[in-house]
Amino acid sequence: MADTITETVDLLYSIDQEKLTPDQQIALGSALATLAQAERLEQINERLRVIHQVLNGWALRATVDGR
Repeated sequence: MADTITETVDLLYSIDQEKLTPDQQIALGSALATLAQAERLEQINERLRVIHQVLNGWALRATVDGR
């Protein structure tokens, strides 16, 4: 997903905003805000994956140790 976000951001930033109508400028601003939110969610998702791996490791050790 990160590659898609990066490619989309690059594409959006390459748009010549001076040639856009006011409505198109608003839509572009909305698209950029949505992408920023998606990027933040991807960061949160990655942290959750790491936490999940740690918890799984603990659960596995507890099972192996017989605790």
